[in-house]
Amino acid sequence: MLLDQNFVRQQFPAFQEASLQGQAFFDNAGGSYACAQVIEALSNYYRETKVQPYHPHPAALKAGAQMDASHARLAAYLNVDTDEVYMGPSTSQNTYVLAQAFANVLQAGDEIIVTNQDHEANIGVWHRLAKHGIVIKEWQVDPKTGALSVDDLDELITPKTKLLAFNHCSNIVAYINPVAEICAKAKAAGVITLVDGVSYAGHGLPDVGALGADIYLFSLYKTFGPHLGMMVIRNAVAELLGNQAHYFNGAYKAKWFVPAGPDHAQVAASQAVLDYFEAVHDHHFEATSDVKLIAERVRKLFHETEQPLLDKLLTFLSSHPNVTLLGSDQASERAATVSIVPTQQTPQELGRKLVEQGIMCGVGHFYAVRLLEAMNIDPNTGVVRLSFVHYTTPEEIDQLIAALDQAL
Repeated sequence: MLLDQNFVRQQFPAFQEASLQGQAFFDNAGGSYACAQVIEALSNYYRETKVQPYHPHPAALKAGAQMDASHARLAAYLNVDTDEVYMGPSTSQNTYVLAQAFANVLQAGDEIIVTNQDHEANIGVWHRLAKHGIVIKEWQVDPKTGALSVDDLDELITPKTKLLAFNHCSNIVAYINPVAEICAKAKAAGVITLVDGVSYAGHGLPDVGALGADIYLFSLYKTFGPHLGMMVIRNAVAELLGNQAHYFNGAYKAKWFVPAGPDHAQVAASQAVLDYFEAVHDHHFEATSDVKLIAERVRKLFHETEQPLLDKLLTFLSSHPNVTLLGSDQASERAATVSIVPTQQTPQELGRKLVEQGIMCGVGHFYAVRLLEAMNIDPNTGVVRLSFVHYTTPEEIDQLIAALDQAL
């Protein structure tokens, strides 16, 4: 089954926006385009229900029902219970709240394992717990490849290890880590797992239940939705950590890990991402009410669309003499986020040349400073990052390769 990209791109107003014409969008890892369903849901909320939700009048009841529906529908797609879903301002803020919660239940001498492959949001908050006497151990990447070895955990995990924080997919080298295997190893040792899925989820929402993660986080604004951080906390861990919000909100579990309170409109609009997914599904397959089947089919469609394009780009870059490709040159081992370091010019110079040719890309360290330092790359100059998703066309990949060939 081939993805109908004409249909898909019709679902994104950005592709009809006059100011964006002629520009190929390769900065999706920083934030994807929002689908029309989400934009319309936000607009409707602000027009019809921009009130305090859950109060007894009709508009407030409707607003609250929309927020509840987002929790329930997203939980079903992620294969977890509804009360295990939380939505905060961002993934960085969510990890901060989680770190404060863990600080209250861990003891001096307890150990947390973090990687040096992650975005700083899933590293720095845990390192700060060292001031409480928590021992922070680093699961280090191979400095040549940027990859993690699961075997290293056999020495890192001890009876004192309480938490393992790692990413599903690096936002720089893009390796897809074997989350289910890692979580199973940690669980066997009684270790809680926290998985940062920000750089993975834009390529298809994961089956968190099947992965076995105790906590899973990603950003809805990188999955075609509003600017919120999505967080799954399995019930056993939530009960261990307890309510982090106002004490009198203890009876409202959805508020436990969102102490600042939710953005009502964005929470309500979050379910519209699933309206988009279901539109894609029903355009390609016979309609069904089986949410798990819809999620599996859409995830597979996205993956099978991205992989050939990724393979073509990797083939070009891995053989070019004037650029260093970070991470694997095998599309099957990574997501469609490609970071490069030019050898004859700075990343900033290359980025500027690409932009002049209509390529929307990113340049910098992308908050993965520790990873770049481990790979002997200066984070002050960073890398050029080229990231795409299922709505990227073969023609745009050709445009990118031609621009790279000229710029390099």
